[in-house]
Amino acid sequence: MKNINSIRNFSIIAHIDHGKSTLSDRFIQICGGLSKREMFNQVLDSMDIEKERGITIKAQSVTIKYIFNKQKFYLNFIDTPGHVDFTYEVSRSLSACEGALLVIDACQGVEAQTLATCQMALNMNLIVIPILNKIDLPNSNTKKVIKEIKDIIGLSTENILTCSAKTGLGVENILKKIITHIPAPKGSINSKLQALIIDSWFDNYLGIISLIRIRNGIIKTGDQIQMLSTKKKYTVNKMGIFTPKSKNKKYLQFGQVGWIACGTKNIKSFSVGDTLTSYINPTNKVIEGFKKVNSKIFASLYPLDSEQYDMFRIALSKLQLNDSALYYERETSSSLGFGFKCGFLGLLHMEIVQERLEREYNLNIISTAPTVIYEIQTMDNQLIYLNNPSKIEKIKKIKEFREPIAACNILTPSQYIGKIIKLCLQKRGIQNNIIYHEHQVLLKYEIPMSEIIINFFDELKSISSGYASLEYNFLCFKKTDIVCLNILINSEKIDSFSLFLHKDNIYYKARQVIEKIKKFIPRHQFNISIQAAVGNNIIARTNIKQLRKNVLSKCYGGDVSRKKKLLHKQKIGKKKMKKIGNITIPKETFFSIISHK
Repeated sequence: MKNINSIRNFSIIAHIDHGKSTLSDRFIQICGGLSKREMFNQVLDSMDIEKERGITIKAQSVTIKYIFNKQKFYLNFIDTPGHVDFTYEVSRSLSACEGALLVIDACQGVEAQTLATCQMALNMNLIVIPILNKIDLPNSNTKKVIKEIKDIIGLSTENILTCSAKTGLGVENILKKIITHIPAPKGSINSKLQALIIDSWFDNYLGIISLIRIRNGIIKTGDQIQMLSTKKKYTVNKMGIFTPKSKNKKYLQFGQVGWIACGTKNIKSFSVGDTLTSYINPTNKVIEGFKKVNSKIFASLYPLDSEQYDMFRIALSKLQLNDSALYYERETSSSLGFGFKCGFLGLLHMEIVQERLEREYNLNIISTAPTVIYEIQTMDNQLIYLNNPSKIEKIKKIKEFREPIAACNILTPSQYIGKIIKLCLQKRGIQNNIIYHEHQVLLKYEIPMSEIIINFFDELKSISSGYASLEYNFLCFKKTDIVCLNILINSEKIDSFSLFLHKDNIYYKARQVIEKIKKFIPRHQFNISIQAAVGNNIIARTNIKQLRKNVLSKCYGGDVSRKKKLLHKQKIGKKKMKKIGNITIPKETFFSIISHK
């Protein structure tokens, strides 16, 4: 059995691109987790998408050994994502730890997500160790950033650690501080088994694998366990830890983070956040602290080939096991057939899910424009929550339409304030507060969620040369003037194109949407009309001209009535073709609507 005082559990948290994954690489390298030949950049970024985009999407757990004062210590650490869309991964990781390393770029300084993740860690009563990274770069400004940590975050900056994760400078000092400042796990090996499921994923050979943090007791190979939520019994076939290579173990004791496999292929067996216990001698205490995340945006996904529907359903269920923030339910569209209404945490999360479905499961997916969930109050005071614009017509006697509002924290250098305030006003934002610090300004705004989800983050980065950062959370529902914009192609409503838009600029945006659709739909043998309608009123229209054969090319003279006869015959044929002709809507058309704002 391991000495509990030799175990340390901590997460590495930071804003995107501040050097978390690189610091993880140095920890693994210094502690001998991988040999020099096996070592490569971004070891813990296991997916190709992570390496291509240079971001961490999935939190990854590693157990490494470090010798300090001639004593062997076991460090269980989790490298977490930094993008605002993956905050749920951070909260899940923090719930399994006693401490957190807050990595801050010495060039960029404190950013909005740094503030949010640090606050999350402090609310969970974790020991937070601030670390300045990238001090080797010529444009680093440690004095300025240390002052920001003190003024904006409110952390003590005495004896703050500095390092260069890329070169390894100062990394040994971080490992020593982890041992001296982060406490050992609390619990008892003699107590009833109590473990938190941090993550789960599907393996073709072992079935469902779950990453667990054991709070109390011990678990061994061959033990019978159960989930507190379902009371179902399972037998542990294999278990182990990641170093970062998978290493089998005969047992895991309280305080440790490791994986177990029970040979089951039932995807709903091991829910993330559930408490695992012994079947013979169970505990009744659920481990608190893990919160279920709710989707912020919704979009409908359909397989391009209807024969892939069953594969698509299985792929979504496997992906949901690995990504607990993904929500889906069956849906049918008159224009696209059978598919699923899916919920995501943001536009990046939506893009990542689509890429994973296409890469990992060889699916060809069509996506509709994303929307948020709206609250509708009827005349008889019923509350209805709607995330599909095409279903609004089924709701009668609407008293009040409410949209979700987000509380936004925008951290920016002072020279970009004017442009950012202008952007927030364009997005119907209401300013709550503006706090000036020596080098940065914190803007607090209330902005409709529908205005944030599309391209607010990209526009913010663009006007601030990449220096401004955003952190937002759902605040409340507020009464608003929202209308449903329907798109008709040759007088037939395409439900997958329906959108909720604000009344203030409905005409401008309707024109923008139909012009985008026009660019992608190819010309046919007949005229195609594209109309934007609110209720029964057409507010914008454009046409795609027909492809026309020159039927007069064989007429070299003669009476004009012969030419008129040929043109009239062609006209009748075009009308007939318009009635029976099918319009091909390319996949790109659906994606074009996403950027309609």
